[in-house]
Amino acid sequence: MLVSQILKDKGDLVFTASPQETVGAAAALLHTRRVGAMVVVDDKEAVVGIVSERDIVRMVAKEGAAALTKPISGCMSANVVFAQPDETIDALLERMTDRRIRHLPVVQNDRLAGIISIGDLVKYKIQATQAEAEGLKAYIAAG
Repeated sequence: MLVSQILKDKGDLVFTASPQETVGAAAALLHTRRVGAMVVVDDKEAVVGIVSERDIVRMVAKEGAAALTKPISGCMSANVVFAQPDETIDALLERMTDRRIRHLPVVQNDRLAGIISIGDLVKYKIQATQAEAEGLKAYIAAG
């Protein structure tokens, strides 16, 4: 299965924030939106980073409550790893495991086209495995 198929089912909504957003505001948005990460974009909508719950926890652990008033540019991951719509689930699972990341913004034609989480990939991998198992059971039963 390809990333484009997952985005067709899931949708292409991506929550974004500006680098000047405070850590506290970003944490509140992640909680309210029930997501684990937001893509950080500049005023021209170019991706400049990604901020996750993990990034926020690390900053608060390091700096205490004062971290909540600082901009997310200080804790976001600036070296964003991207996915392309024509990539497979297996390729992304490998990349996410190797890099120890849980979210990949999807870019198509230099435009943010969606975001894929490790949870999305696992869900679709399980569905594909179950469908394959059912197909094999039906083949054996018919045999």
